[in-house]
Amino acid sequence: MSLLQIANGRVIDPKHGVDEEPRDVWIRDGLVVDPPADPAVRADRVIDAAGCVIMPGGVDIHSHIAGSKVNASRIYRPEERRAEDGNARSATDGFRGGTSGSCPSTESTALKYIGLGYTTANDAAIAPSGARLAHLELTDMPLIDKSFLVLMGNHRHVLETIARDEPSQLEVFVNWLLRSTRAIGVKVVNPAGVEHWKQGYGNLSDLDQANAELGITPRQTLLALAQAVDSLGVPHPIHVHGLNLGQPGNAATTLDTFHALDGHRAHFAHIQFHSYDGDPNEPGKMISGVERLAEWVNAHSDVTLDVGQVLFGSTTSMTGDGPTGEFLARLSGRKWISHDVELETGCGILPIVYSDKNRVHALQWSIGLEWFLRVDDPWQVALSTDHPNGASFQAYPELMALLMDRGLRRDTIGRLPESVRETTALRDLDREYTLMEIATITRAAPARMLGLTHKGHLGPGADGDVTVYRGDDDLRRMFAMPRYVVKAGHVVLDDTQPRLRIDGKTHVVDLAEPPDSELTSVRDWFDKCATTRFANFPVPDEMVPDARAVGPAAKRLPR
Repeated sequence: MSLLQIANGRVIDPKHGVDEEPRDVWIRDGLVVDPPADPAVRADRVIDAAGCVIMPGGVDIHSHIAGSKVNASRIYRPEERRAEDGNARSATDGFRGGTSGSCPSTESTALKYIGLGYTTANDAAIAPSGARLAHLELTDMPLIDKSFLVLMGNHRHVLETIARDEPSQLEVFVNWLLRSTRAIGVKVVNPAGVEHWKQGYGNLSDLDQANAELGITPRQTLLALAQAVDSLGVPHPIHVHGLNLGQPGNAATTLDTFHALDGHRAHFAHIQFHSYDGDPNEPGKMISGVERLAEWVNAHSDVTLDVGQVLFGSTTSMTGDGPTGEFLARLSGRKWISHDVELETGCGILPIVYSDKNRVHALQWSIGLEWFLRVDDPWQVALSTDHPNGASFQAYPELMALLMDRGLRRDTIGRLPESVRETTALRDLDREYTLMEIATITRAAPARMLGLTHKGHLGPGADGDVTVYRGDDDLRRMFAMPRYVVKAGHVVLDDTQPRLRIDGKTHVVDLAEPPDSELTSVRDWFDKCATTRFANFPVPDEMVPDARAVGPAAKRLPR
């Protein structure tokens, strides 16, 4: 048995309404516990956190850190490898060397997350047939807990089942696919639209425009999958990447999508990229459409979102939305990859440099911050950059500082093109996030959204994942360099240095297994159409040795 005491710090725990100093956090055998009733009890180690801020470990709800798209991006960006300095590849004691850039290697990804005080990360888009590779990569990431969402919005069997109007069979397939891939939830990207594009018919731009081959619409696809997710009791709601990503005028489509899913649980991904007013034929003239969208979110407490903040600098765009990849490539003239997965999804990958002198990029930067500042309840918002699409997750400290310091925002606005500088609504938004609100959008809220009841707080029974930040007037420096990070009760970042390598867990949703007789149509379709036989498709238990179950049947697996 081990007992750790983190003493004398300012504890920020939004779930329990705690903002208090001095206060101690006690961790016994990897879990947060109440302070010992006997004052004579002594901890095995005491960390003196006087002058420091203590928060739960960070939780990233929407990131791209594993799978075929990330591997393709690593190969596709040799210029990032060439630009690294010698230290980027050097190994820290106990760890392999790795690469940096916008798509770090597996072990580097974990080290960089821990170095920012994040202990949990969720990959937001894995193709079903790529689940095995994704799990191999996640297992290769030490220190952090991880999970992924599996793509279903353009899966051929999903679309065919919806076209036949067989909701019970769709629910069976969603259940089987979640369990077979060992995912945590369902991701929908440009529903029915990517398949329409892959068949050579162009993109679908309206919720009620029918897929040319199957005759179903994005609206039907969204509603059918949302109903299946709700009926199954998957803790994380349907995770929606809507139509017309990144295109002027898409705010109207986003509002239509809000209305379509009203009555269902829904999480809207990288909402910044879906919040543009203007003419689709004139991308240079787009404007913000956030105000009316945020009004709708503020009136619907069951809706959650992550922002997908753009920050200035070089990064890599990777999206399961193949039509958007083509659109961006034609717009920018840059090299790109169209990376399709048979029967399941499509993907576009290209490099991008966001410049504060580019009107569109500057507007995207301001629109993301506008979302953070216009949504009243921080429990409905999760901090994200849609890593690496808007920026690397390594830029999170800069984003936190921008939210807490309106002066810093105004300084940045002053460098933007005049057309943005004079018109952005951000000029008039004086709100500054508190430490409690920062802890909410980076810890408590994303943990709740994912259904991770043991994460994002410091109450008894929570995982012993804790970040200790040294108090600093320079907020970027404060959030960029935690003094201590504790993972499952182990001090893995000790006085700013990585000291200990331990393995994390992989969160998987656990649902009641349907009777074998209900899988007949799934088996027949797989053996007829798919490149992998039905019996060989599911990820075996031994490939996820660190599985940790969440969901309605989670008691069947150990925590």
